[in-house]
Amino acid sequence: MPDIMLLLTCLSQSLDNTNRRRFICVVEGMLSMTGRVTMRGLSRWTERGGSYRTLQRFFNSSLSWGQLHWLLIRQHLLGDETEWLLAGDEVVVTKSGKKTHGLDRFFSSIFGKTVPGLCFLSLSLISVERRCSYPLRLEPIIKEAAETCPKAPKGDKDTDNGKSKSKSKGKGKDKGKDKGKGKGPGRPKGSTNRNRREVSLSPYLQFVQGVLRQVLALVSQTLTVRYFVFDGAFGHNQALQMVQQTGLELMSKLRHNAALHLPYDGPYGGRGRRRKYGAQLDYRQLPAAFLKATSVEGHIHTALYQMNAWHKTFPDLLNMVIIVKTNQHTGAQAHVVLFSSDLDLGYEKLIDSYHLRFQIEIYQPCNLRKTHRLIKGWVRVAASSGALPVTHATVRVRLNRLGSATGDVRNWCHGVPSVGLCAATGREFVVA
Repeated sequence: MPDIMLLLTCLSQSLDNTNRRRFICVVEGMLSMTGRVTMRGLSRWTERGGSYRTLQRFFNSSLSWGQLHWLLIRQHLLGDETEWLLAGDEVVVTKSGKKTHGLDRFFSSIFGKTVPGLCFLSLSLISVERRCSYPLRLEPIIKEAAETCPKAPKGDKDTDNGKSKSKSKGKGKDKGKDKGKGKGPGRPKGSTNRNRREVSLSPYLQFVQGVLRQVLALVSQTLTVRYFVFDGAFGHNQALQMVQQTGLELMSKLRHNAALHLPYDGPYGGRGRRRKYGAQLDYRQLPAAFLKATSVEGHIHTALYQMNAWHKTFPDLLNMVIIVKTNQHTGAQAHVVLFSSDLDLGYEKLIDSYHLRFQIEIYQPCNLRKTHRLIKGWVRVAASSGALPVTHATVRVRLNRLGSATGDVRNWCHGVPSVGLCAATGREFVVA
């Protein structure tokens, strides 16, 4: 335990002496106890100065958890790495009850429907050399922002307390009234061209941009982060413009049926502006000129293609990497369309960076499932921020990581960390 106190001395830059003493008591009890993690259980496992009332005072105080995480990372986990990625993901944790701050109904891709629970945006720093992620910020997403998230189904945007609003009875009878009044297909008369670089951000994207700016303000003096990696929820122009406004380049994924066009390289027609879009890409017959590498593993043939292509909803060219897998026995084919706003990025680095994004999938969802036990025991705490209990649980994971880095994890926690194999990268990882 004295080793833990030495590691936590760096937090004195953000914590006063009172909260630092309380925090050390909480950490000692959390890493020592067995069984269910609750407020009463923590108070029983802590030594002098860690009573139940003291723990309540600690969790009622307002703390900058993002800065605390960054102080631990900067002091103990940073090495000689020069290449870092910033990855994000949205996590929904099911939770019953009515008193937990931020509790509402959110869409969960695991269940395929809206579920009662808590929704969080997780941002992690990923070391390319160590191939490991360090969770940095965990922010609760408000309901208004979650409703504009691309992951949410269209039917859930007009819901009230999780129940769909009934459709108007006379809606079908009024369909034919608008015919012939200028609302048919085609461009409306008098409309002007729009600058697709000047977009109006949804409340969800404004929320993500605000958290991104806060994270960059924390790490910019120590690290140089150039790329932000997110899943397919950011595969649209509004998300790309939002990320570029923060000074980062986006790596993400498009839909499998995204309409991509090669740049037009034919002759000039002699009239009007030059053509911009060439032939549309056929994913089953991609041009051999863009083939970069092939491999065969068992009966699965993998082909990697890279090209610069246009998408009609994006204002600029995109760096596209298409991974095509073919079953040589059945002829079945599947593909994944990755893209980046950096046109000079190589295909190997783009694929590897998107693989590294799964480090946040490995650690963060598991951590949040562990955190579910903590939330149940802390629903009575009137915390000023709903992120306090969950964010504190990520500190426990951070300390386990510190123990892994210093070789003392088995002296801090009961049991030996389990080692698993990541299906995305084929590399081993430690589950705290």
